[in-house]
Amino acid sequence: MIFWPCILTLAGDDELIYLASAGDLIAECQALIFTDDDYVIDSRGFCYVITKQLALHKTAREVTVDEVCALIRAHEFQKATLCLTKIHFATIADAIHSIRY
Repeated sequence: MIFWPCILTLAGDDELIYLASAGDLIAECQALIFTDDDYVIDSRGFCYVITKQLALHKTAREVTVDEVCALIRAHEFQKATLCLTKIHFATIADAIHSIRY
């Protein structure tokens, strides 16, 4: 079971894509070409790869809140609008919600 919202992380790119639902996944990903290193992280830290049919397949990998915070720091660094040292979240869900806008 996927716990929405999720974030999409593309290999070689620090930009994260917020996905509120499966519909958002389909809308965002139709034009993308995926690699084996692209993945989706759900609100519980479970990781999924994206199939050619734009479905999510759960992997054995789980991420911690610290790993998600590091991804968000890299994401925010490219925008240069926040103090990166102040980025910290209590839960993965809180971290994912932070990039909603």
